[in-house]
Amino acid sequence: MTPWPAGEKPGEAGPPAIFLDRDGVLNAAVVRNRKPFPPSTVDELRVLPDVKDALARLKAAGYRLVVVTNQPDVARGAQTRDGVEAINSALGAQLPIDEFRVCYHDDRDGCTCRKPKPGLLLREPRHDLARSAIVGDRGKDVEAGVQAGVGATVFIDRGYGEPLHTKPDAAVHSLSEAVDWILSGRRQGRADRREGSARGSSEREGASEASGGGIPRK
Repeated sequence: MTPWPAGEKPGEAGPPAIFLDRDGVLNAAVVRNRKPFPPSTVDELRVLPDVKDALARLKAAGYRLVVVTNQPDVARGAQTRDGVEAINSALGAQLPIDEFRVCYHDDRDGCTCRKPKPGLLLREPRHDLARSAIVGDRGKDVEAGVQAGVGATVFIDRGYGEPLHTKPDAAVHSLSEAVDWILSGRRQGRADRREGSARGSSEREGASEASGGGIPRK
């Protein structure tokens, strides 16, 4: 599978993607009082040691790698777009990232792209979301994936102690572990589980009706 097939039309489902949060997933977050913050400058950027190999494995499996990151410090006046883009460029020079998608808004802006809203995942070019996954270190990442309809959500627990309002499909402690899970037979996304559940329910109903114990459907 090529990263982006030639002739793909806007609006059509493309290849599967792995949507990746940035800070705390690809690079070390700056943690203060157990709360993660992005690096302010390229000098503060530290790519986590397992990331390059983990991403290479995903690329080899045919996934597009799309970073989806909230950067509200721009709206708050504590960072500039140029500063964020410089950090993204530095990451892109070291890692096989296909695309960076950034929300520069704060909650009060009422945008549709700030996670947990799914806007970043739904931008063009589109992907086959049912065969895609999101990996993040915050509950907002998991919720955005669910709202967008991705096939699987993977949470990297960095010990922030934040509550998870939406249960992820897998909880791990590193990107390497996340990739192990995505590429292994243990992965079964929500869409697959729903299909399996519906199939199992249909089979049970059929067996029940065949035995005379079920209520015929009208």
